[in-house]
Amino acid sequence: MIDRELLTILVCPQCKGELVLDREAGELICKADRLAFAIRDGIPVMLVDEARRLES
Repeated sequence: MIDRELLTILVCPQCKGELVLDREAGELICKADRLAFAIRDGIPVMLVDEARRLES
């Protein structure tokens, strides 16, 4: 899915906070900003404009 080493250096592009991998959904989650960044073909799409907003 995504390289573990890459996961250690990626941060949220909006708040620079930690991202959590949701393997089931294939997304990286920023809990602080409530954003989900898609992972397509093993590559995270780290664009805030393309992130999915999480419901509260």
